[in-house]
Amino acid sequence: MDVCFASACKPMPADSIKSREVLLAEALLAGDSGAFDEFVEVFRSKIFQYSLMTCGHREDAEEVAQDTLLKVFENFAQLQDPRHVKAWVFRIAKNACLLKRRKSVFAPKTELSLEDYLPQLEEARGGLRMQIADWSMVPDNQLLQAQLKQVLSGAIRELPEIYRSVLLLRDVEELTTEETAQTLKVSLDVVKTRLHRARLAIRQKLDRHLLDASKSLSRQ
Repeated sequence: MDVCFASACKPMPADSIKSREVLLAEALLAGDSGAFDEFVEVFRSKIFQYSLMTCGHREDAEEVAQDTLLKVFENFAQLQDPRHVKAWVFRIAKNACLLKRRKSVFAPKTELSLEDYLPQLEEARGGLRMQIADWSMVPDNQLLQAQLKQVLSGAIRELPEIYRSVLLLRDVEELTTEETAQTLKVSLDVVKTRLHRARLAIRQKLDRHLLDASKSLSRQ
C-alpha cells in the first residue's frame, strides 16, 4: 500500500474528490437512493485503509469497514453539514476501530510509549545531536523503495493510537487540521502537537532503516 506524507509529497488536487463526496452527501440527505452505491465506492477503500492501519489486521479492518458503512447509513440523517461528511464518516470509523481493538484477538497486549520511536540523541563535539540519516544518499533502488514503504506502514501501525489516528487522518486521508480535531474531539493545538511528534517518530523509524541500508551498501 502506498502511504505518503502530505508534507513530503505532492498529491493530486483533492478538490474534485471532496466536491464529489459533498455532492453525494447532499444527494443522500435529499433522499436520492441512487447515490448510495457511488457513496460506498468513494468511501469503502478509504475506510478500509484507515481501519487496516489502525487495527493492524485485515480481518478486523474488513469488519470495521462494514460496521462503519452500516452505521453511516443508519445515522445519515444526523449529518448536519454535508461539507463535513468526510470528517463525520471517519469519526464513526475511529469509534468502530477503538471498539474492535478492545475486543480483537489480534490486539496488542501493551502499547509502547511514543518515546520508544522518537529520534535518539548521540554524543557529539560540543554537546548532543540528533542522529538523522542522509536521505540524499538514498539510491534509486526499487527494492529499497519497497522496503521503505513496508517500514513506513509498520511504523504507523506501531504508533500509540492517539498519535496514529492523527497521522492517518492528516497525512494519509488528508483531512484538514480542523476536520481532524472535530473527528477526534480534541483541540487544534493537540492535533498539531500529536502530529508533530508522530512525524518525528516515523522519521526516526525510516532513518534507522536507511542508516542500516547505507551501512550495507558501503560494505558492498
